[in-house]
Amino acid sequence: MFDPNRDQVGKVHDVVVVHRSTGALRAVGLVVEVAGKRRVFVPLSRVTSMDAGSVITTGLVNMRRFEQRAGETQVVGQLLDRSLLLSENDGGGDARLEDLAIELRRGRDWDVTKLFVRRTVAGGLRWRRGETLLVDADSVTGLTEQRPGQGASALLATLEGLKPADVADVLHDLPDQRRLEVASELDDERLADVLEELSDEDSVGILVSLQTDRAARVLDVMQPDDAADLVAELPAETARELLERMEPEEADDVRRLLAYGEHTAGGLMTTEPVILGPEATIASALAHVRRRDLSPALSTLVFVVRPPLETPTGRFLGVVHLQAMLREPPHDAVGTLLDRDIEWVLPTDPLGKVTRLMATYNLTALPVLDEEHRLLGAVSADDVLDRLLPDDWRDADDALTDASLTPGGGRG
Repeated sequence: MFDPNRDQVGKVHDVVVVHRSTGALRAVGLVVEVAGKRRVFVPLSRVTSMDAGSVITTGLVNMRRFEQRAGETQVVGQLLDRSLLLSENDGGGDARLEDLAIELRRGRDWDVTKLFVRRTVAGGLRWRRGETLLVDADSVTGLTEQRPGQGASALLATLEGLKPADVADVLHDLPDQRRLEVASELDDERLADVLEELSDEDSVGILVSLQTDRAARVLDVMQPDDAADLVAELPAETARELLERMEPEEADDVRRLLAYGEHTAGGLMTTEPVILGPEATIASALAHVRRRDLSPALSTLVFVVRPPLETPTGRFLGVVHLQAMLREPPHDAVGTLLDRDIEWVLPTDPLGKVTRLMATYNLTALPVLDEEHRLLGAVSADDVLDRLLPDDWRDADDALTDASLTPGGGRG
């Protein structure tokens, strides 16, 4: 989307439509992502032209975050993949909506006039893809009322490549039922990443909507501290059942974390930082910190311990910093680069102490030890920041969150 001077305003992500009294659909605006990943609403009355690959506006954009109103529907988020019933003139039968056309009619009204659909043909116990058709929007049944079995492949295609936090924003903005449908089609690892970025209310709603075995699998691949936070929000009976269905080792980690207070080092830590013995080579350590499931904050440190290497480990020896490993030959042992003077905390130490130590010594992660000097886990800077932010920051308007953390409420 561009302003009249051809300066980019943002990127169009969806079209908002409303129902006419006649049952037809009218497009009323666009959902546009502007700077800062903020999604705003731009009325079509402020669109002066549309060309292939670009939309031109008057340049006036309300920067308030988009919130869907009653009676509004998002085309990509809610309509595409909807199951429709074709008219007899179009051959009848079931089809799925793959695209639609809007046309400027009656002055400045943009009406949904044509639908691009694909027949769905029963084949044994599964549906298979059939021929595609271009049909009139007013000739189908089910466009303005959802039928059971709507898929989410079109919306998921638009989310491919996005960071989990951005996918979480999209899901949060969807109506409750549609959010559950889309979440159910994400694979286990992708869904786990997204649940870690959603508010407690949204993540709990999604998790309890899944079949028990699948919910347990998703918890298995979540970071243990995030899984523990989520399980803590569940009804006691649901939490107990899910923990029983999880892999025993993952469930044990979650149970240990649940024993600590929310605002303590134990309640903040993950039980899965990079842990190696002193004889491990630098090459091996660098391979471990390249793991995709490792947060950037945790990838800067390797925690060196005596066996066993699973938490709670043997005696904690120290840490090796990523920068130090990059300066040395890859065949050297990490035990030769130990920083033995790193600060550490007990699992019962409060959030304030954790924050102060990390700020004082410029740490991105802090070891958590028991009184026998065994490594229990590590607190990372991103988890500390998450706990320091307001409880509702994931759902709140970005500007309000920013102001709440600025002395004087953000006033200069």
